[in-house]
Amino acid sequence: MRPITKRQQEVLEFIRTFIRKNKYPPTIREISEYFGISVKGAHDHVKALQKKQAIRCDTNRSRAIEILDEEKEQQESPEPIRQIPMLGSVAAGLPVLVEENYDGSVEVPASLLKKGDYFALQVQGDSMTGAGIMDGDIAVIAQTPVAENGSIVVAMVDEAVTIKRFFRESNRVQLKAENPAYTPIYTRDVRILGTLAHVIRSYE
Repeated sequence: MRPITKRQQEVLEFIRTFIRKNKYPPTIREISEYFGISVKGAHDHVKALQKKQAIRCDTNRSRAIEILDEEKEQQESPEPIRQIPMLGSVAAGLPVLVEENYDGSVEVPASLLKKGDYFALQVQGDSMTGAGIMDGDIAVIAQTPVAENGSIVVAMVDEAVTIKRFFRESNRVQLKAENPAYTPIYTRDVRILGTLAHVIRSYE
């Protein structure tokens, strides 16, 4: 088998870095745009890396590239996992973080989390699609009663839980959707439950 060329190694490192940063692989078009080459050129590099058994991919599907050496390392040395409590439906009038609302847990690699407590919620609706948060996603939330302006928070307003972008104004708080179809929520009575840490999405 012929060795990997310098450019193929550069493409491999780009894929590796992209996956580590975004938690999903790049598309062929994203590879072509990064290196300033044609889509066919990027496709040829990916096929060559696959032939040389550096990656595994399905070029008929988007974002279907796996780096084989990292997969082997993970199998040999599994990364520590944290169990994050998953909240089910929240009854009106009940505090969110109570035992009655727990609905199992989700597994999150420990390396993605900082110190402190976390919980998870399943996103309902399309009000945050502009921030890449889709209906059905699982939002992993760092539990905190405070938030910085512009951060995405889970908040309780009028006994309902919502995920929005947070802005503190002079005498009120604005909870802004990331979808122009939804108007902002303005309130003086809001309880911050936590800030968004990660989004987990299933494609099955």
